[in-house]
Amino acid sequence: MVATLLGTALLVLAGPGCSPADRSGHTQPTAGPASSASAPSRPLQIRAACEAPLPESWRAALAAGEFRVPSGQRAVLTDVGPRARWTVVQLSDGQSRRAAVVEDAEAPRTLLTFTDPVEHQLLAADVSADGRWTAFAVLEGRTLDSPWSLYVQDAEGGMRRLARSTLPGPLPQPVVRGGAVFWAQGTGRGRATIYTSPVRPPGSGGTVPAPRALHSGVIEAPFAAGGLLAWREASADGRSTRLSALSFATLRPAALPGPVAALRDLRSPASDGTTWAWVEDGGNAGNGGNGGEGEDGGEGEDPRLVVWRRGQPAPVTRLSGAPAAEGLDQLRISGELITWRTPEAAYALDLRSSAYTRITPQYGYAQARAGALAVAYHQDRAKGPDARTVIQVVRADRLPRLPAPRDCG
Repeated sequence: MVATLLGTALLVLAGPGCSPADRSGHTQPTAGPASSASAPSRPLQIRAACEAPLPESWRAALAAGEFRVPSGQRAVLTDVGPRARWTVVQLSDGQSRRAAVVEDAEAPRTLLTFTDPVEHQLLAADVSADGRWTAFAVLEGRTLDSPWSLYVQDAEGGMRRLARSTLPGPLPQPVVRGGAVFWAQGTGRGRATIYTSPVRPPGSGGTVPAPRALHSGVIEAPFAAGGLLAWREASADGRSTRLSALSFATLRPAALPGPVAALRDLRSPASDGTTWAWVEDGGNAGNGGNGGEGEDGGEGEDPRLVVWRRGQPAPVTRLSGAPAAEGLDQLRISGELITWRTPEAAYALDLRSSAYTRITPQYGYAQARAGALAVAYHQDRAKGPDARTVIQVVRADRLPRLPAPRDCG
């Protein structure tokens, strides 16, 4: 189980805008089980979503939000921010490569020009709510076990490196909250530590304290879930995994909602604090072996997209067995939208209508996050050096409800 957990942290670099840093992580709180975790597990419910064609209203909205790549350059989508106000991209022109942030459809602002335009790649990024601070990670090689560096840049001037890692471990997925940056990095022997560092104006003359260690274990990269920082972690004996969390406000271990705290051996979890989604594989029921088998038909082999929202008594299976569920990974959530990718395409599920749609023609990446929806794919299905990458960013809350087919139960 430990080997599996570490292996899932190394995603393949493939497709436009595919960030290799996975937000998902299995975990087990070291401070003891959450108080709500002892609640009896409930059977997993099934409310299958129905596939619908991408409506013209969505096509038009996405087309209107297309990012205009500077002439002579190629772009890769990395992350998108609150209500589509900012987008972080990697830009290359054959001679140079840089990380850049686009704010409110303005010209890209360079974060860092890489010293090696061939080997170095932008991994992941996050921007503070006010848009001033951008934390971003750079992989210093072509393989995912290469060293990486984590930086924070001040839009008003100045930048500093927060960390550099040469040890195996989760790829950095920085989270910026409350004037601080949070990330995880390997510490050796299969373990990793979650760190935080305050955001301070570089060059202010003040002393910047060293990063503070918050938690160590066999963990994956943490992700923001409302007021919580959550991650996936292996148990002490390495035989199972579960979710753990700490509070951004107190930096102390925090209890997860009961149905989430009871989960075991899930993968690719994601949350916006209200909605949680994850993937369950094969016969795994995700909640200690008690969920789903009575209603799900027993030991199935297909992966399942499972969703739980505050107020629901139990998690609900929304997708299983369809082509859209084959190899699904990289879940993201924003309000009523859940996005994911498969080896063939990217999809979006609208919880308002229980309909989902294929949102890229082929391959590509979709990301619902913080009130925004971003889509990236190669035009005309080409993947060579001359292929044009389409990047579209829109406000998720302005998209109309995805129509459900008439025969959708």
